[in-house]
Amino acid sequence: MDINHGTVITGDTTVHATLALPPPTEVPGSLGMHNLPRPASHRFVGREREIAGLEQALQPRNERTATQVVTQAMSGLGGVGKTTLALHYAHSHRLNYTTIWWINAETPEAITDSLAQLTTRVNPGTDTGTAAGDVLAQWALAWLDTHPGWLLVFDNSTHPDHLAPYLARLTNGDHLITSRLTHDWDALAGQPLHLDVLPLPAATSLLCQLAGRNDPAEHPAARELADELGHLPLALEQAGTHIRRTRGTYSGYLERFRTQTARMLDTPGNGDPHRTTIGRTWRITLDTIAERDALAVQLLQIMAWFAPHDIPRDLLDGLADDPGAEADALALLNDFSMITLNESTASTHRLVQAVARTPDPHDPHRTEQAIQQAQSTAAAQILYALPNDPETNTTGWPRWRALLPHINAHLAHTHPDTDTTSTDHILYNTTQFMLNQGQLSQATIYAERSSTTSTRLHGEDHPSALSSRNNLANSYRSAGDLGRAIPLFEQTLADRLRVLGEDHPDTLTSRNNLASAYESAGDLARAIPLYQQTLTDRLRVLGEDHPDTLISRNNLASAYDSAGDLARAIPLFEQTLADRLRVLGEDHPDTLISRNNLAYVYRSAGDLARAIPLHQQTLTGSVRVLGEDHPSTLTSRNNLASAYESAGDLARAIPLHQQTLTDRLRVLGEDHPSTLTSRNNLASAYESAGDLARAIPLYQQTLTDSVRLLGEDHPTTHVVRDNLQQARSSPH
Repeated sequence: MDINHGTVITGDTTVHATLALPPPTEVPGSLGMHNLPRPASHRFVGREREIAGLEQALQPRNERTATQVVTQAMSGLGGVGKTTLALHYAHSHRLNYTTIWWINAETPEAITDSLAQLTTRVNPGTDTGTAAGDVLAQWALAWLDTHPGWLLVFDNSTHPDHLAPYLARLTNGDHLITSRLTHDWDALAGQPLHLDVLPLPAATSLLCQLAGRNDPAEHPAARELADELGHLPLALEQAGTHIRRTRGTYSGYLERFRTQTARMLDTPGNGDPHRTTIGRTWRITLDTIAERDALAVQLLQIMAWFAPHDIPRDLLDGLADDPGAEADALALLNDFSMITLNESTASTHRLVQAVARTPDPHDPHRTEQAIQQAQSTAAAQILYALPNDPETNTTGWPRWRALLPHINAHLAHTHPDTDTTSTDHILYNTTQFMLNQGQLSQATIYAERSSTTSTRLHGEDHPSALSSRNNLANSYRSAGDLGRAIPLFEQTLADRLRVLGEDHPDTLTSRNNLASAYESAGDLARAIPLYQQTLTDRLRVLGEDHPDTLISRNNLASAYDSAGDLARAIPLFEQTLADRLRVLGEDHPDTLISRNNLAYVYRSAGDLARAIPLHQQTLTGSVRVLGEDHPSTLTSRNNLASAYESAGDLARAIPLHQQTLTDRLRVLGEDHPSTLTSRNNLASAYESAGDLARAIPLYQQTLTDSVRLLGEDHPTTHVVRDNLQQARSSPH
């Protein structure tokens, strides 16, 4: 009696008869069978090392026993190219496997469906549509177990537990897993392969291939765009296909990306509304993360306002009541490849940051309110982390240097109109640190923004606004822009006299700073009386040993020296150095300044026996305390070179002047007054050595720059002009 299996229809009822599939051992395989989702792409670049790693891990079958199983996991950020790499490997090694089966591993149900499709494939002509998916999946597992030599690719697995039942059942093939998860694969696989973004040359090459624009003249623009997109393959694909489809340019796409970030992140390159995009890819991940720990999403939003790399983890401390909550939240982000976590720092991709900073009304993680709150919190966290006294607290300088990239990034990503009181404090303190470190151009930019912000927040006459204005004037003076510095110092002093009164410490600071600007301009007739008045007032208001009083004494001595009054300058410098050693200590930056100034005035007096050892001691201390490139260190090196020159020791003077000029050009820039001084001093040393062929052109260049930067009547211009005339009339 024959038995039929299938669907029986009787009246209004449909009955599914039991599907009887043949035993798996009786169903042969077809060599080279696969269900790879798309053909191998010829646009595959920059993954040679990763492909070699996969080939080494998934070694050829004939090099291991028939029952040996290799399971290789591959993790990385969404959009980094895990699926593409797995697909490339699978296509490249189709002849090494009897069967390659691609499995959507996002959910257990999707895995079951993919395995059920394998059963349908190897049983052509059999209607499997009436059978339950799990029954078909179990048959597929049995078939695989009796047909060795296959490769299963579990794409986009969301949890190792979803795969464990299948991997435990199968004993004679290879498994390749792609996942955003970086952890918990040890029980199933060997060392996971973590996929990073492409190197810039490979990213640029891929972008050019996708865009169909490979003109060498356009390569710089392509590199700039690839770099802006953080070398991320999915972003490069979006950009390249969009440029090809719209007949656009690299620079045009870059401009749109910067001005319309949200739109471009969610615009598929080929226009298909169902196509995967950066925005959609990461929203799915954040949905999963948010279900587990909402704090993790909050931390990622805050990190978006810092630089992408080397974010100090303690910048994220104190945001939860539970002291360990931040560490757990960061670990969760690291688990899903949204950040890279180290013991003391964290890093994230710049596009992850761009997405997190860009509002999207359709994304609950990117509301206007959430983004504004993250920006505000990031500023508060930076401000709390700043060391005190950025100019003199040398122990805090390493911390400043670690924070500075994140300060710069935060300020670059925030519009001045949104600056808060916290932002203003960051601007003010960062200006002081940068001025002290010789980063004059950026310091001036921040000082201008701070002055505008403080005035907007507090009003023209508020002490904070006056302090910011004083800071801005000081930035102009440090950069040698006395034309803007002096009027601003005068205005600030007048305002502080009116608002704060004669004896307020800030008023005394303004008076000192104005005197310093007059001295820099060579106007000693106004500088010296102002210094004298300030010192008298500080002695009365602040006392003998206050650091500001010591500054006034040092500055007055400097003005006496500039006026050639060494009889008053030397004792005052000596007293100031003794007081600073006693009050501030050997290694305080102000003590180093006093030692340098005393050595300088000894040299002016012709006392080289005391000047040179003191200059040498100062340079050694400056290098040790301040570092090789600090402006005060460069000044110490310049002064020691000049002392050697005064002693006739040109063999030591000239190389030291050359080194100082090179360093000042690099650190301070071509147009800084100290750079002009170094160029003049090197020309002088060449002249002293009788090398007029090098001295005269250097004097000429210095004079031209001095006239351009300082004006015809500036004292420095007069000195350089006299030096040039003397060199031209030299009998050498």
